[in-house]
Amino acid sequence: MDPATLIGVGVAMVAILVSMILEGSSPMAIILLPPIILVFVGTFGAAVAGSTMADVKKIGGWMKQGFMPAAVPPASEKIQTLVTLAEKARKEGLLALEGPIKEIEDPFLQRGLQMAVDGTDPEDLRAVLEAEISAKKAEDKVAAKFFTGMGGYAPTIGIIGTVIGLIHVLENLNQPDKLGHLIAAAFVATLWGVLSANIFWLPAGAKITRTSDLQAAQMKLLVEGIAEIQAGTSPRTVRQKLTSLVPPSEAAAMGKAAA
Repeated sequence: MDPATLIGVGVAMVAILVSMILEGSSPMAIILLPPIILVFVGTFGAAVAGSTMADVKKIGGWMKQGFMPAAVPPASEKIQTLVTLAEKARKEGLLALEGPIKEIEDPFLQRGLQMAVDGTDPEDLRAVLEAEISAKKAEDKVAAKFFTGMGGYAPTIGIIGTVIGLIHVLENLNQPDKLGHLIAAAFVATLWGVLSANIFWLPAGAKITRTSDLQAAQMKLLVEGIAEIQAGTSPRTVRQKLTSLVPPSEAAAMGKAAA
């Protein structure tokens, strides 16, 4: 699991709580059940209203994508796997990959290599794999948009909570001793709306987008590697071509590791 999102959320929450303590306020002052329920449940409801039932069934998986996504392995691992397969295919032919294919854990790479071994036309193979990448990116975009939408709804729902609270304040103008507490409680809803949007929902949407981009880049790397293996390219050339597709910083780290 990539813990970056959870770490970031934790750091942000600690900063808020420490700030409140330094200001002389109690962190418990914002732990009020009515505004929390209104903001979180209301925001979720608004986001669901803009989705389909098919989308709603995926929300559990989207939560995992946003806050506890699987770590994207280094490109060096994929490149080494492809180079090893290229060496075997070069020496023994594509059919020799039938056995190793079954041991590959990456389903995308496994499917692509199986199509190559089965004699699929190179152009058709590339078209199928690239279509799969596009479909995955489209699905991830829907997940990211769901959380981005929640990030847009939450502050407004918080304002609604504040208005509801202020209405309650106006109902109690004949009790001046309670007004301070009631006004403070009314603004807690706005706080939770802005806080949840900028610490939970918008970062979750950004994380899904970033993870999707990284995964798509690696899938494109695999497509190129499979195409080179199918064409019978030498292992050295396969490594050089694939390394050229990796970000410079990662390529430099790979070079140091090889040295």
